[in-house]
Amino acid sequence: MERTVEPVKVHILDKEFLIACPEDEKNDLMKSAAYLDRRMREVRKSGKVVGADRIAVMVALNITHEMLQTTEDGADISQLVQDRIQTMSQRIASVLPTKE
Repeated sequence: MERTVEPVKVHILDKEFLIACPEDEKNDLMKSAAYLDRRMREVRKSGKVVGADRIAVMVALNITHEMLQTTEDGADISQLVQDRIQTMSQRIASVLPTKE
């Protein structure tokens, strides 16, 4: 089944962009653009970074860092859960009668 791709207008930091997007992903694109616009406005408002290109790179780095931290934190939690399950399984096995 072929997905229909339509151009979608998004506004980021006072500029309009046309982005090709499948219809079923339009809502996600709009949310992503709004999030990016908000983050870029925050950086611009701080006054520490000047120029749309520099602001975009700074925000991209910040978002990427946050994503990587979340991924690493998730891996740590996953390992912790696996360790606890293994410990619980060993405890359960130690109290259950063995089949002979």
